[in-house]
Order: sequence, then structure tokens, then C-alpha cells
Amino acid sequence: MQTSVVILAAGQGKRMNSDLPKVLQPMAGKPLLAHVVGVARELHPANIFVVYGHGGAQVQAALPLDDLDWILQAEQLGTGHAVMQAMAVIPDDEIVLVLYGDVPLVQAATLHALLAAAAQGALALLTVELDDATGYGRIVRDSASGQVLGIVEHKDATSVQLAIREANSGLLAAPAAALRQWLMAIGKNNAQGEYYLTDVVMGAVQNGTPVIAIPVPDRVDVLGVNDKVQLAQVEAAYRARRARELMLNGATLADPTRVDIRGEVTVERDVFIDINVVLEGRVHLGRRVTIEPGCVIRDASIGADTQVKAHSVIENAKVGEDCRIGPFARLRPGTVLDAGVHIGNFVEIKNSHLGSGSKANHLTYLGDATVGRDVNIGAGTITCNYDGANKWPTLIEDGAFVGSGSMLVAPVRVGTGATIGAGSTITSTASAEKLTLTRAKQVTVDHWTRPTKATEAVKSAAVEAALNPPKD
Repeated sequence: MQTSVVILAAGQGKRMNSDLPKVLQPMAGKPLLAHVVGVARELHPANIFVVYGHGGAQVQAALPLDDLDWILQAEQLGTGHAVMQAMAVIPDDEIVLVLYGDVPLVQAATLHALLAAAAQGALALLTVELDDATGYGRIVRDSASGQVLGIVEHKDATSVQLAIREANSGLLAAPAAALRQWLMAIGKNNAQGEYYLTDVVMGAVQNGTPVIAIPVPDRVDVLGVNDKVQLAQVEAAYRARRARELMLNGATLADPTRVDIRGEVTVERDVFIDINVVLEGRVHLGRRVTIEPGCVIRDASIGADTQVKAHSVIENAKVGEDCRIGPFARLRPGTVLDAGVHIGNFVEIKNSHLGSGSKANHLTYLGDATVGRDVNIGAGTITCNYDGANKWPTLIEDGAFVGSGSMLVAPVRVGTGATIGAGSTITSTASAEKLTLTRAKQVTVDHWTRPTKATEAVKSAAVEAALNPPKD
């Protein structure tokens, strides 16, 4: 039986005090709604419908995804009304799963349990036991049989009902034909004057349909976001969950509360991650990789036994085994480092490939360069790859030695085993196995003295003369 997922994302989120719609508030590097869409995709549904309202253009622009069907809720008349908007295009023979755009941590395994119950013809509800259920609808059961009789919203609950600890998460699944029938029967005679989705429970009970309340295995799954405080709580819960996954897979975290995971991170055995590390996008860390404090790694793979020293940034790069990166190094998109490469402090690499054993240990920029094996790049070397309009390549072949302070003006080639003298500006091919250097003759000026401190009048006169020379 196929499934249609309906994600309710029309709310304004006034308590956010933000110009962003609530479902676009950032959590772990992407909008809340994107997390919900991601878990919906894991279920491989026939359709994913997003019911939108406030900030509709912003919401659609933020998630321009081909597999989403957008349903406008022009008037926000409650959750029941929101689901009604999508039911017009959902066939009767499907299962409908209702999710919320501001409940980002629910897991696919939890949702599979809901779908399995709904596939047997039941109305399946995801519930949670809370010590303080303020703001949540309460699950009302028959005192004798324990059967679910309905859900009462917090604002409509009696003092007795407010004492109930079993709360409604809002997530549910049901056969489409039955859900459509129950939705058509609900009214808005309540404190909010809205069509409550929770009222379908009463319809199911009256119709003799089993109502199955499934306790959520982890309360974190159903944490909702209504303000920035709750947003921070959800982010912390997400961070803790991801940190736990890494530790169970063999990583050691110096402090799990100070590692920020914002993507799909995989680790092999005995990885060590120090504090204040940010991992974003798709990141893979090989065996025994060490990440020191303050590093940012985004969309990168790092080979076994590599050390990334403090405060380095690696983005869209591939780093081989047994490399040494940093501290304070920056690997920009398109960087590929083979095994045993050393990239030192304040070195920036962009769209370049360095062969095994090569080193650039200090204060260097390599852009659009191909560097061979066992090359030494001296401190302060720059590949001058941009002429103001075009990017040009630099080729440095195996075994070359580039002296400190050299400028390699691309396009240019440094041959195999060539040596570039320190302080050179290289504009054409440096021959293999030879020394190439470009230096002005060193001059000593006799009878020269250092300037002395001038008076303000003398300085003003000198500036005036320089900027406004007499006309011919």
C-alpha cells in the first residue's frame, strides 16, 4: 500500500520574533522543514505534500525540490483544515502520514511503526509521556479498557484532564478514505475556533475503527519548535544524538557537547575529534584521523592517520592518508592531497592537486596548480593564477624545490627536479634539474641615512608638493 506524506508547514511562528517563517529557522545548518522532508524521503512515499501559508514564496524558494508537491492553505483555520487541503489530491487507497514542519527530529523507524498500524486499518497516533505536558493535547482513555477515546487540547482540557501525562505528538497515520470521512465531520466548536486534526480520533471511535496509540521510543523525536529557546534545545538534542552515533562507530570525542555535526558524517575506528569542531555536509574520516580544536570540515574525505591541526578549514576537498594539515590551514574547493602531504600554518590551497610527499609548510597560496611528488614549496610562495579576467594553471613537476618568497606567474611550468631561487618571479618555464632565479642586482648605497621625524609643517609641505606639483 502506497503512502502519501503530508507535512504541515503553514504556521507563522510569531514567537520566533523573526522575519523567517518558522519552518525555515536553521537547525544543524539547514531549515527545520528540510529535516522533516529528509525523513519523509526515507519512507519512499508516493508523494510528499507540503501545506504552506505564511511566507509561502520564501518557503518554496528555500526548498526547490522536484519531489515536493506544494499545497496552499490560504487561511490558517487549524491543523484539520490544513490536512483537508491535501486530501483533495490523495487517492482513497493510500495511507496518509501527517508530519509537522517544526518537529525535525522524528526518525524513520518511529514512522514505520505508525505506517504499519495504519496499513491494518487503524488510526495510529504517536504519543509521548511527559512530566510537564503544558501546551500538548492529552490522550483520553477509557478507565476500564484503556482504549483511546479522544484527544483534548490543552486549552479545552478540564483540571482532571490536565493531569494526564500521556500527550499527543500530533503525528498520525490513517487510511486515506477513512481520514477523509473523519475530517469532513469535524467542527470548530473549541477555544481556538479552529478545525483540530485531533478531532478525527472521536470520528474513528464512533466509527468503530481501532485507535492505536504508539509511544515514541525517544522523547527527542517529537520535540517541537515554537521559539528560539526551543530551537536551541532541538539543536542540542540533534547534536547529542549525532555525537552518540559517532562514538558508537568508534570515534573518541573530547567533549560530545562541543562537537557540531551538521550533515552526513561517517567515521572509521579510532578517530579522535577535539572540542569546537564543526562537521558539515558529507564528511568521511578514515581510521585514526585526528581533528584538533576549532576546525571546520565541510564536504570532505580525510584518509587514515591524517592529522588536522587546530583552526584549520577544509571544504570540498579530498585528503589522502598520513597527511599533516595546519594549524590555521585552509583547503578550498577542488583540493586533492595525495598520501603524506604536509600543509602548514597559513597555507591556502584552491583547486589544486598535490602529489604524495609534497610540502607547503608556511604562508603559501597555491591556486589552480598541479604539484608532483616530493615537491617542496618554500614559505611565502604564491601561484599568481588570476590576471583580472581569467584563471591560469601552474604545473610543478616531481622533485622540484621552490625557494621562499617566489611568485609563479601562471600559466607556467616548473620542470622535474628544478630549483627556484628564493625571491624569484617566474614567468616562463623553469628547466628541469636546473636553478632558475630572477633577482635585481643587490646595491649598497653609501652616505645614506634614515629619515628623521619631521615637523607637521614640513610634512604638510611635502604632501602638498607631491599631490599638487606645479604645472608647466
